[in-house]
Amino acid sequence: MTQSKTQRRPLLFTELDAAVAECHQLAESGYQQNGNWTLGQICRHLRLVQDPSIDGYPKWMSLFAPIRPFMRRLLLPRLLGSNSPQGIPTSSVFIPPNDLDDETELLSFTNSVRRFQNHAGDFKPHPGFGKLDRRLLEQVHAAHAAHHLGFLAPQT
Repeated sequence: MTQSKTQRRPLLFTELDAAVAECHQLAESGYQQNGNWTLGQICRHLRLVQDPSIDGYPKWMSLFAPIRPFMRRLLLPRLLGSNSPQGIPTSSVFIPPNDLDDETELLSFTNSVRRFQNHAGDFKPHPGFGKLDRRLLEQVHAAHAAHHLGFLAPQT
């Protein structure tokens, strides 16, 4: 896997199963890394961001609550329309380490997706968008996955 800086592939997922399938295809075919993270790092990041939907986000993230209406009105449509903003720094708690195994992290991400899909209770408010129903929250996580996986191109 060589690294070069090129444009992100346009991907659009509306459900998490599509993200899992794309991850498996990338693991099978091999991939060209066109961004900062490997498949394993992306899978870890996606899991770290997704699991708090059930377990709860760090308390300090509630500081963003006053700007949620703005974020929901302006950023949510961009995210869901595959026009996700780039270059927004992520909190250090969501940044994956460098030495991750793709297969191990893919399995953990897949298990996280199944846990999300099988969750019967309420979901915690998203730090940027607030309380979302199951369908919309899955679309948010799927679109987030598409954004990051777009930086990996399948080997031909």
